[in-house]
Amino acid sequence: MKIKFLLFIFAITTLVSCKTSQLLHASTQGNQLFKVAILYANGEGKTFDMAYYETTHMPMVAAYLGKNLKFYEIDKGIAGRTPADKVPYLAVGYFYIKDIAEYNKAIGQNINTILSDFKNYTNIQPIIQISEVKQVVKATAK
Repeated sequence: MKIKFLLFIFAITTLVSCKTSQLLHASTQGNQLFKVAILYANGEGKTFDMAYYETTHMPMVAAYLGKNLKFYEIDKGIAGRTPADKVPYLAVGYFYIKDIAEYNKAIGQNINTILSDFKNYTNIQPIIQISEVKQVVKATAK
């Protein structure tokens, strides 16, 4: 009976640890992560130069963020809800940062350069949202 109980506890512990090892709590002490999303909405007459954005604008802003930046991503919109729908956003840029105050300071110090560069790749006023990343779940192959 004692062995069955110990095996049961071992099995539960193993299952729980397998599941939680896939879950990274981004908000744990010292491990906070924030995401800055820059969305460029599609619309009549809207233009966007993806090559310039990838090779010049985003690397420039990333350099301003320095060690606060964990990584960044760039999405190119290819379809809406269905392949027949127009893409709602031509592009979305993401900066993953550790500290919002440091981000605001870096952007504030370079805001004129950042804003004046817009004309080189778009005529869209971006929408910006800053979010706290609550968790990241890694997919497991089956």
